[in-house]
Order: sequence, then C-alpha cells, then structure tokens
Amino acid sequence: QVQLVESGGGLVQPGGSLRLSCEASGISLRTYRVGWYRQAPGNQRELVARIRWSGGSSYYADSVKGRFTISGDNAKNTVYLQMNSLEPEDTAVYYCNAASITSTVDYWGQGTQVMVSS
Repeated sequence: QVQLVESGGGLVQPGGSLRLSCEASGISLRTYRVGWYRQAPGNQRELVARIRWSGGSSYYADSVKGRFTISGDNAKNTVYLQMNSLEPEDTAVYYCNAASITSTVDYWGQGTQVMVSS
C-alpha cells in the first residue's frame, strides 16, 4: 500500500519559516518526480515546486523562487519543502504528489495546512 504523509504545516507569522515533509511508504521516491502543490480556498491547486532525483532537476513557481527550497533524503524516502520569508499569500493546504517517471501512476498525500498570519 502506497502512502504519502505530509507534516510540518501550521500557523506562522509573515516573514517566518516552516519546513514541510512528505514521507513515502510503499514506493521509492527516487523513481518519481515529487512535487509540492498548494490550494487556497476558492483557487485551483497549483504546483509550487518539484524535484526529480534522477538527474537532480528542480522546478519552482515564480511566486516562491528564492524563498522555497525542495530537497530529498534518500535514506528517509522523504521530500522536504523549506519555506522561508512566508507571506499571507502562501496560506493554503499543501499537498505532496509523486508521479512515476516510468508510468502514468501518481499518488497524493492528504495535505497539510499552512497559515501565514499576524
């Protein structure tokens, strides 16, 4: 059974930081593109950052470039999203997605809430 479990969300003041974790079981993330998406109320889900360990490529949405960093830990089969200089506009539910690089299979986590407010 494949599971992606996100953690690390919470309430933070503007300018603060959070680190989100996406721990996988049942699959090896090394053979997947792993992305962090977010969805704010009334908005569509959007891709924030994505990493592919095979080749080491990464992608960031323009809105988070220079503030967010995606990384992976092979030993822990976990992908992280370090979020710095958080803004109220970053408030959303953040989801982890793992998309196979060899098939059309993909998996989603349950989401973790991030709220940026003073």
